[in-house]
Amino acid sequence: MKIRRARGRDIPQIEDLLQQVLDVHAKGRTDLFKPNTTKYTEDELEKILADDARPVFVAVSDDGSDVLGYAFCVYQQHVGSNNMTDVRTLYIDDLCVDASQRGQHVGSALYRHVLDFARNEGFYNVTLNVWSCNPGAQRFYEAMGLRPYRIGMEQIL
Repeated sequence: MKIRRARGRDIPQIEDLLQQVLDVHAKGRTDLFKPNTTKYTEDELEKILADDARPVFVAVSDDGSDVLGYAFCVYQQHVGSNNMTDVRTLYIDDLCVDASQRGQHVGSALYRHVLDFARNEGFYNVTLNVWSCNPGAQRFYEAMGLRPYRIGMEQIL
């Protein structure tokens, strides 16, 4: 397995993984997620892959033909905020491992790659959100050393 920046030719396989993520969320929160959709369109993916402030990393098979997983990242910083420091944060917008590859340490390799990238680029921290309807993902992130720093709450009306 190799980890590299995503390329345009990876988009069809990334779309398949985006569908897997959506399926988990749509089953867990049918009130919020539309089934049979994905988070990004092909055009949006092309723009994201071209944006240096939104790096996307893919884990690929040794020959590079199969995308095994991805990590979508976003640079964040609160410059000029009245109440927040302006530390640079690398936000993991989405991390997915193909269902057929789970348990093969693809996710942990992707996460460690993101951490190394963030350290090398001088980020202060790495953050992400995890849906409470996905306890497996929460356990994975906790095993990787992440701890809650903010909790979102809701009351459905």
